[in-house]
Amino acid sequence: MYQNLLFDNNDGVVRISLNRPAVHNALSLDLIGEITAAIQEAEKDPTVRVIVLTGEGDKAFCSGADLKTAMESGKSAGEMLRDGYNPMIEALRNIPKPVICKLNGLAVGAGCSLALACDIIISSEDAYLSQMFVHIGLMPDAGASFFLPRLVGMAKAFELASTGRKVYAPEAVQIGLINKSVSREKLEEAVEEAVSYYRNAPTAAIGAMKKVLNRSYESNLSEILNLEAENQDILFKTRDAAEGISSFFQKKKPDYQGR
Repeated sequence: MYQNLLFDNNDGVVRISLNRPAVHNALSLDLIGEITAAIQEAEKDPTVRVIVLTGEGDKAFCSGADLKTAMESGKSAGEMLRDGYNPMIEALRNIPKPVICKLNGLAVGAGCSLALACDIIISSEDAYLSQMFVHIGLMPDAGASFFLPRLVGMAKAFELASTGRKVYAPEAVQIGLINKSVSREKLEEAVEEAVSYYRNAPTAAIGAMKKVLNRSYESNLSEILNLEAENQDILFKTRDAAEGISSFFQKKKPDYQGR
């Protein structure tokens, strides 16, 4: 089904790996469409509890837009963003399940935006992120202008966007750009630890908090309070909430099923 990525769905975990290592997993329009389709497939499957997004090879998570194929497409920049990149980013942000980015190498340009659209970023310490758009006379896209100020503040966001400098994983953790930095040898272990947690977490609750957090910066307090109340009403009726509350009183570990 997929020509440009690897897709594995096993025991509640979907693993998506960008599979264009010869071009550092650059984003062709075909790959962008497949990422969107893969996320939508994971969303529709009720057995899926967590998604891991990474890239093949040991050098790059994603090197950004494949400029060669973009120029050959005949589409304007705006068309490519509206028809391809934007639906991909929205799919990642709107899926009511946690998405973990396994940052196994550089994340540049739209590849950096793709990583930032995930819920958790765990990186090898030798990997870096860069908003390198400015180096070719362009501005950040694929959601970077939304994510950066929320993650690191306006002043740092402007610095990173206007210089395009490389931010290696240890600094990225320090400034709040990513969640965790580990040695390359421990990257798989760190990701699997996070996968194990979210695979056994109350997925409906995770999805609800993701949805409300997405609205937090553009809503006032009253709107957020109402969103919390609406979603809490829904969650109180779930099997996992009943299990969690019962387990709390019985002082035992809950067995969440994601529903």
